[in-house]
Amino acid sequence: MRTDTSYLGLRLSHPFIAGASPFGHHLDTVRRLEDGGCAAVVLHSLFEEQITAARQGRIRHMDKADVAFARSLAAFPAAEEYPLGPDAYAEHVRRVKQAVDIPVVGSLNGTSPESWLKFARVIEQAGADAIELNLYEVVADLHTPGAVVEERLAGIVREVKRILRIPVSVKVSPFFTAFGHMARQFDEAGADGLVLFNRFYQTDIDLTTMKVCVHVELSSASELLLRLHWLAILYGRVRPSLAITGGIDQPEDGIKAILSGADAVQMVSALLRYGSKYIDVMRQGLLEWMERHEVPSVDEMRGDASLQRVTDPAALERAGYIRTLQSWEKEKYGHPLDGSRTHTAGDDR
Repeated sequence: MRTDTSYLGLRLSHPFIAGASPFGHHLDTVRRLEDGGCAAVVLHSLFEEQITAARQGRIRHMDKADVAFARSLAAFPAAEEYPLGPDAYAEHVRRVKQAVDIPVVGSLNGTSPESWLKFARVIEQAGADAIELNLYEVVADLHTPGAVVEERLAGIVREVKRILRIPVSVKVSPFFTAFGHMARQFDEAGADGLVLFNRFYQTDIDLTTMKVCVHVELSSASELLLRLHWLAILYGRVRPSLAITGGIDQPEDGIKAILSGADAVQMVSALLRYGSKYIDVMRQGLLEWMERHEVPSVDEMRGDASLQRVTDPAALERAGYIRTLQSWEKEKYGHPLDGSRTHTAGDDR
């Protein structure tokens, strides 16, 4: 049984790789990922705000020294709160590449197609095998139309592809009016891979202080279905490699991702829960499933559950939606809710 796969043009021994996480902060934890069996590692993100603050003294075009922007900028972490600054990040990439034999993907997180993107070239020169662009933004300006946001994000990809020779993947959220069209725009902008999806981290309210508070919760398999949904729609219809991130907890989750069309399965929460050696559990589970179903290779099973061969995917999606709603009552209760169920002796409910 062959578990090898290709992602971003990189040949991997199996589909399971470490996504961007605190594991990427330190050389020894990256080594542990390799020792645990990860086929590749995506380092944690370097943020646009870090780069512009270090290079220009500005964050989102606001001068840190200007008191008029003090309140807006106070919410951003101070430079020393980040695990690595821009220059240290580039050096970290160089050291990681020297220390491990698996592919190393650098990560940049930002929202604008501006000068900070030139730092991607520094990461490439440090030895990264690829770059993952993490395009996370909640558009709070009520006057900004969706088309402007989409063009800006596609522009980031075009700019990075213009200055780099190594592959570029794009990690995005699903929150677009027509995500398929957005995926097509990334494809046309030159993206080598799409990573589905960036988790939507939401703030909460502390009822004691009556202020907004933030916290991070690990993902669970409940987040998987949205990702499988779009993998199945995109597989075979766009050129870039497809990766999934979020909701991968058990071997069957990874198997479903591959059947839906994933070239690579990024893991973070499961590794934080169970440790870096959990990758071997995922790989072994995949092998056992392949043997049970007599599937000779990952390449042959990929996309078997996708919509690639469906004439009208939209109609199939609509049919599935209606069938799901109609099945709920029966699955939940096993009988109608209108009281028409036949009562049996001794049934006093």
